[in-house]
Amino acid sequence: MKACVVLLLLGCLVVPTGAYILGRCTVAKKLRDGGLDYFEGYSLENWVCLAYFESKFNPTAIYENTRDGHTGFGLFQIRGNEWCGDRGRNRCHMSCSALLNPNLQKTIECAKTIVKGKKGMGAWPSWSRYCQYSDTLARWLDGCRL
Repeated sequence: MKACVVLLLLGCLVVPTGAYILGRCTVAKKLRDGGLDYFEGYSLENWVCLAYFESKFNPTAIYENTRDGHTGFGLFQIRGNEWCGDRGRNRCHMSCSALLNPNLQKTIECAKTIVKGKKGMGAWPSWSRYCQYSDTLARWLDGCRL
């Protein structure tokens, strides 16, 4: 009886977070299929690296940056005040919730709009910091059958 109560209590403590994490190779395939490999000259490895450092491959991630006053959405943590939503500029012409779909279609569409800008992938500070000058970019596709 005591064992049943203990197991029941432990079961209540283990609550799923609802996070939807994609595998590295799954991300690579979806980004490639969406036309990001060498889009505007940036290799697929760059995009996979960016996805890792922005969301850890979580397409449903939402991060509120209270210091800078912006909210990032999805795999690439696209800023809502600039690229999506009802408020702000909405340069991607879509709702921010559309960027949270694990199929990544709207995320890829918006990322293409962003990278066509004058900053390119430099629009993401994490790409500049972790991916741009990395000499190990090839590791992001290691073992992926694309």
